[in-house]
Amino acid sequence: MRTGEVGVELIKKYEGFSARPYLCPANVPTIGFGSTRWFDGYRITMDSRTISRDDATRLLQMELHHIESAVPRLIKAPLTQNQFDALASFTFNLGSGRLQSSTLRAKINRLDYEGAADEFPKWRKAGGKVLAGLVKRRAEERMIWMTT
Repeated sequence: MRTGEVGVELIKKYEGFSARPYLCPANVPTIGFGSTRWFDGYRITMDSRTISRDDATRLLQMELHHIESAVPRLIKAPLTQNQFDALASFTFNLGSGRLQSSTLRAKINRLDYEGAADEFPKWRKAGGKVLAGLVKRRAEERMIWMTT
């Protein structure tokens, strides 16, 4: 399954666009629409060059390929497109390792879709602090998850 327009737009909305490198709330150098690596796999640094929106979109698509292989590897339960898009946003933001070790994943794989929905809001911290943007993002991911 591929990330749909709903998922891509959700990621772009909450990541925002930055042509210049910045430190995300988790203190990781980031650029574009939340990318942490270049096309060649090297990490973004605070000394990295500026990029265009087109390059940022290509970086996002590259990272989505990783997510689109990680989600089906970790999730064995059937998913709707909206559920996949919500998980793509979640995984883009937190990484596949966090999805792998999460109760969210366990509930999905037990076919407890409503229980899984209630896990999204629990992932609202970065750097040990609750962030309003993450509260909103998780609420929207949960809403999309529940929309069939």
